[in-house]
Amino acid sequence: MKSMTVIPPSDNRIAQLIDANLDRAREGLRVIEDWCRFGLKKKDYAKDLKDWRQTLGTYHHEFYKNARTTFQDPCIGISHPAQSTRITPEQIVSANASRVQEALRVIEEYTRNTDKLLSSEASSIRYKIYDLELQIIKESKWNERKKILEECTVYLITNSNQSIAEIIHEILSAGVRVVQYRGKHKNDLESIKEANLLSAICKKFNALFIINDRVDIALATNADGVHLGQNDMPITEARKILGPHKIIGKSTHSKKQIEAAVKEGCDYIGIGPIFNSNTKPELIPIGISSIKEAIKSSPLPTFAIGGINTSNINQIKNTGCKRIALSEAIMNHPQPISVTKKLINLLK
Repeated sequence: MKSMTVIPPSDNRIAQLIDANLDRAREGLRVIEDWCRFGLKKKDYAKDLKDWRQTLGTYHHEFYKNARTTFQDPCIGISHPAQSTRITPEQIVSANASRVQEALRVIEEYTRNTDKLLSSEASSIRYKIYDLELQIIKESKWNERKKILEECTVYLITNSNQSIAEIIHEILSAGVRVVQYRGKHKNDLESIKEANLLSAICKKFNALFIINDRVDIALATNADGVHLGQNDMPITEARKILGPHKIIGKSTHSKKQIEAAVKEGCDYIGIGPIFNSNTKPELIPIGISSIKEAIKSSPLPTFAIGGINTSNINQIKNTGCKRIALSEAIMNHPQPISVTKKLINLLK
């Protein structure tokens, strides 16, 4: 196949545009490659991108390069306002993926009869970029989710408070980064409607939105993840449904359960109840001493839960734990913003 005849374009303008688009495609690939290499630490993605870039280089024949007349290009220096709006790595990756796709399409069309190998390769890489772009965006969002989870100190669990949307808005403005929706006393239609509302609020504050127990509702509302109890769906099954880029948390009550959850592949641990809890009064508190053991047993972000409030939070902090999950202490407080800020400051 490599020996297939390549016919230099009879029209020098065609050679110029092929040269320009080969440069454009390879430049775009390099921008994406470097984010995969340095930002995502994804060797396999970076390797594919490098291979495609090098492959296009082998087809960048001298007669294309010799047609280059950059100084005569009337469009040099022309920019677009959209370029200044690309702030996040994901926006830059998407813009350059589009740049590569467009350049390869031009190459494919103009070399179809004169440089069939290049035309075929351009088509092949173009379709691969469509898929890889989505994978990169998902991976970037996954890294962002993990970072938010890692940095979170106060994790809020909702209750049936009638002013739930207003309270969530207030506590997010106060600094909470993770909200778990618990719609225990609502039907599925009500839960999905309310979850979508709260999810939109969380997105405004770049906070994570987690669904309690219900993998199906997490999937239906495109939540950031799900939190599972000991009697809920196994983590391995939830992962099959939600995919590799969603957060899965697990409630645990002992060192043995923590080790099992970590082995199953969850992303964070809830350990408790530490104190008596009105949310789950049937559970016997495991006590403060269990937190130290939990932290040692878990390589994952671990949140103490159960009856925690401003009067006992120092007992939690003194164990070395700086992550808590709570509900009533914020949701039922007359001043949710002030108590949230106080809890966050007490954990510093």
